[in-house]
Amino acid sequence: MDDVWLKNFRCFRDQQAARLAPLTLLVGENSAGKTSFMAMLRALWDVACVRTVPDFKESPYDLGSFNDIVHYRGGTSRRVETIEAGFVRRSRRGSAGVASYRFEVAFGRRGTFPVPVQWRLARGDVWLEERLERDASQLIRVRTANGEWRLSQPAMDDYGVGSRVGSMLGSVMLYPLYRSHAAQEEFIPMDGSSTITDEDGKQLDSLVAGFGFGDFLPTKQRPFASAPVRSRPRRTYDPARPMRDPEGGNIPMYISTAFFEEKKSWNALKEALERFGRDAGLFDEISVRPLGESGSEPFQMHVRKYGRRTKGPTRNLIDVGYGVSQVLPILTELFRDAATPMFLLQQPEVHLHPSAQAALGSLFCRIASRQQQLVVETHSDHLLDRVRMDVRDGTSKLKPEDVSILFFERGDLDVRIHSLRLDGEGNVLGAPPSYRSFFLEESRRSLRL
Repeated sequence: MDDVWLKNFRCFRDQQAARLAPLTLLVGENSAGKTSFMAMLRALWDVACVRTVPDFKESPYDLGSFNDIVHYRGGTSRRVETIEAGFVRRSRRGSAGVASYRFEVAFGRRGTFPVPVQWRLARGDVWLEERLERDASQLIRVRTANGEWRLSQPAMDDYGVGSRVGSMLGSVMLYPLYRSHAAQEEFIPMDGSSTITDEDGKQLDSLVAGFGFGDFLPTKQRPFASAPVRSRPRRTYDPARPMRDPEGGNIPMYISTAFFEEKKSWNALKEALERFGRDAGLFDEISVRPLGESGSEPFQMHVRKYGRRTKGPTRNLIDVGYGVSQVLPILTELFRDAATPMFLLQQPEVHLHPSAQAALGSLFCRIASRQQQLVVETHSDHLLDRVRMDVRDGTSKLKPEDVSILFFERGDLDVRIHSLRLDGEGNVLGAPPSYRSFFLEESRRSLRL
């Protein structure tokens, strides 16, 4: 995702637009909408790429029912009936340059749940649109450079158009795939358009395939979303199914499985974890201590810190600072095999010393420079400052335009998002007066100015 916007969603009343980059940092006061923003990013992904009805109560985001999610306007007309959101995706298409795709969706109420009731995918003047009518019928419209058509569809269930996006795309691509007379007749001309042609079908086919739908299957893994507080460490772990968990409860089992069964993956993961551990001053060595002869028996997680002349003792994960166990799930998800292309990380610096928070900033720069997108909610000046300095010093391949700082500024009953940039010297550009005002005031006070 490159540019995102939303309207009538939680604390965002008017349409708010935000620039996403390979590394995007969300900053602002508590309860300013940062977590809600991340939840909408995952919801957009679900509708656009997985073509399903998103669950706004799925961990780690529990936003409640439709009434909890739609913006409260106050007065006699307290709530609106539709939440709007969307994003732009820019992809390079060889000599044709950059192709810009726009996806937008409207969420309405079905019972107490928010469901997609309308969505559109567009590139230039070619687009597909699907809308759920009040009688539960499905209106589908398509447009190319040559005309506009609609497709009639039977009534559907109450779960919104997102649950039928796959079949809708099948209808749209029916003509270019089969070029049959029956398929051609499904496209009813609108506004004086002529009968749909092979060229029109190719334009629609190119739009769908170029956006990434391919053969109607998700082309990329779902974003990984982390919880702000991770699971507590244990002295001994029992084997369990290593399903991804926002709180990281699966990570010890994932590490143990790699240790016992995937030596190549384990060696690469161990090297990456220990590199960060040294950079952050947390540990120099991490190991799995089996309490049996196979991965089906209990095990322990140990870390070791080296002294100047000798190696220190190995210690159980539960016996060292809480910061190690809190950051380990984040690190492992970033380093693991088949990592997702997009990470939504809430306060990854929890329980870390300032120097370790700064090291985390450097790590994010390295990860984001290798074609993975990170969206990070943070309250750490140390993390943010390290990102600025690494960009300035060229420590990673990350360029100033590869970083976006989204500042969430609270007003009365709504929030405004400011998209800030960095220059070549790491300076923050476009900051409003309220940005950093608290910290500046504290500095003046300490200096008695």
